[in-house]
Amino acid sequence: MSKIRFAIVGAGVISPFHARAIAHHPEAALVAISDVIQDKAQSMADEYGIPNVYADYKEMLKRDDVDIVSVCVPSGMHAEVTIAAAQAGKHILCEKPLDITSDKMSQMIAAVRANNVKLGCVFQRRVMPSVMAARQAIGDNKLGKLVLGDAYLKYYRSPEYYKSAGWRGTWQWDGGGALMNQGVHGIDVVQYLMGGVASVFAYAAPLLRDIEVEDTAVAVLKYKNGAFGVIQGTTSVYPNQETRFELHGEKGTIIVADSGIKQWKILDSDEGAPDVGALSTMSASKPEDMSSDGHYIFVDDILRAVKENREPLVNGEEARKSVDLILAIYESARTGKEIHLD
Repeated sequence: MSKIRFAIVGAGVISPFHARAIAHHPEAALVAISDVIQDKAQSMADEYGIPNVYADYKEMLKRDDVDIVSVCVPSGMHAEVTIAAAQAGKHILCEKPLDITSDKMSQMIAAVRANNVKLGCVFQRRVMPSVMAARQAIGDNKLGKLVLGDAYLKYYRSPEYYKSAGWRGTWQWDGGGALMNQGVHGIDVVQYLMGGVASVFAYAAPLLRDIEVEDTAVAVLKYKNGAFGVIQGTTSVYPNQETRFELHGEKGTIIVADSGIKQWKILDSDEGAPDVGALSTMSASKPEDMSSDGHYIFVDDILRAVKENREPLVNGEEARKSVDLILAIYESARTGKEIHLD
């Protein structure tokens, strides 16, 4: 069986997660990598045995032997690379967030649809066993009418982290701080589990770090189903805390954290928590310490989506939901008003 051939754009912190996942997949081959700093791309090529190295990703996109492009550039460049890849007839696996503005996300999705290619976005937490079990329980109405859905996303990123790359902590390229970069995974999960957000009121600011964007944010949510919730997102707390989701309904409570399911209590039922293990090491205080297992799932998914001509697990339309919510949180923090989402 012929292998699906991948290329990576960007040789920064996240690209090794894609490279490892592709390298370990029996049906995938990593044929090229590009970075504006060609030495960085060459270093990764040497480590992972990638035969072709480019400084200009647009030259790389001209290759006939590239089926899927992994987009690992700064968040504010996701649209540019994705649109170019789509126009070159390549399928795309894009790092989170999809991009950092509503217009650019719309342009990405339009380009993908116009060129009949697949777009998947990496949201590892959705496929963690505990989150999937919680989603199934909600779908089975085990909690009954939902009343609260909370996400606690408390990370630690040092001042040195924000100085490690010029794009970090900027509106132009990072699109935001604790929410857009680190918290987007948890924000995606809580809105996914609770069925979408209707409105939000929020505060967000850089309380400790010398950056343009927020290192701390709190938001009060009203979900489309009428339930309420809160999001606490930060990169300014030490030590790093477990990511935690608390779901409450008329019939019970499910609490999921990085270390696994913390509570699973259903009214008038002896049902215990399913034995699904821990979430992941995604909340590690250093990005390079995170697990790459989730990336393997999404590499496999985009590969299967191409082979089976189906939509990826998290396509563009689905991936934009977390960013649209974060943008609404920022607007609320800026204006002091409740913001209603479409």
